[in-house]
Amino acid sequence: MRVAIEQSNLVKGRTHPNPPVGAVILDADAQVVGVGGTEPAGGNHAEVLALRRAGSLAAGGTAVLTLEPCNHYGKTPPCVDALLAAGVGKVVYAVADPNEIAAGGAARLSAAGVNVQSGVLADDVARGPLREWLHKQRTGSPHVTWKYASSLDGRSAAVDGTSQWISSEASRLDLHRRRAAADAIIVGTGTVLTDDPVLTARQPDGSLAGKQPLRVVVGTREIPPEAKVLNDDSRTMVIRTHDPLEVLKALSDRTDILLEGGPTLAGAFLREGVIDRILTYVAPILLGGPVTVIDVGVPTITRALRWRFDGADRIGPDLLLSLVPQIG
Repeated sequence: MRVAIEQSNLVKGRTHPNPPVGAVILDADAQVVGVGGTEPAGGNHAEVLALRRAGSLAAGGTAVLTLEPCNHYGKTPPCVDALLAAGVGKVVYAVADPNEIAAGGAARLSAAGVNVQSGVLADDVARGPLREWLHKQRTGSPHVTWKYASSLDGRSAAVDGTSQWISSEASRLDLHRRRAAADAIIVGTGTVLTDDPVLTARQPDGSLAGKQPLRVVVGTREIPPEAKVLNDDSRTMVIRTHDPLEVLKALSDRTDILLEGGPTLAGAFLREGVIDRILTYVAPILLGGPVTVIDVGVPTITRALRWRFDGADRIGPDLLLSLVPQIG
């Protein structure tokens, strides 16, 4: 299953509107004979690719999948058909398909005599490569991640306004990987006018990544035509509003959105309750001064906006924290 999750992560951001599924085929002796990840829309699903690579060795073997195999005709036939035709004896998957149209694969496999096991590393998948897609299936809305870098004392810039190198090179590389997997990046006009960011996803060598997110600029102020965010590296959408709900409505066809705006824009999204995850790169430096990450205007501790830790990782010298809203 961990190999399947790795395959899922490799294709994340390139499969819309399909989920980024990973698949591994084991032969009858439990040896890996085929792996695959979902291709771009209209291409093969992960199961079909893995089965094709396994060939006849799939017969009597096991299919290990991050998502329950689909049971409907879309642009491609049901993956259940391919699994049954290959003669696999067992199917193991992590997460049930919440899409009513595509669901039912497990039941059909069981009815055909295939041994089916569900829930294997389900949390790893649901909080990992399928997090945003599952959110979109549950809510119908894009998944919004607010990303920012800060010092240990919660500062986003030095007193003179410089902020470019708060986080390490390793953290910046990690951010570019996440940008390449995202559908859109949102910033405010204030960020564009102050920092003139290009908002692209780049490879470690500095070249553009093969897949670029839509760049979204929010606000009513005009931005100059020479702004880097308007260059030809990617497409850009300018939305003349300060209302986060209007922004998300305009991006309703997207699944995975990164919010990289400054404190004003982030505060508006927080107050509206439409941030689903916070990713913060905390650098081991102290800056002091007045430039804080955000001011949500909490008057007393009892009204604090409370979140819970969803994960923590070391990224070079920095600490990457993942947080989700605290329910109840």
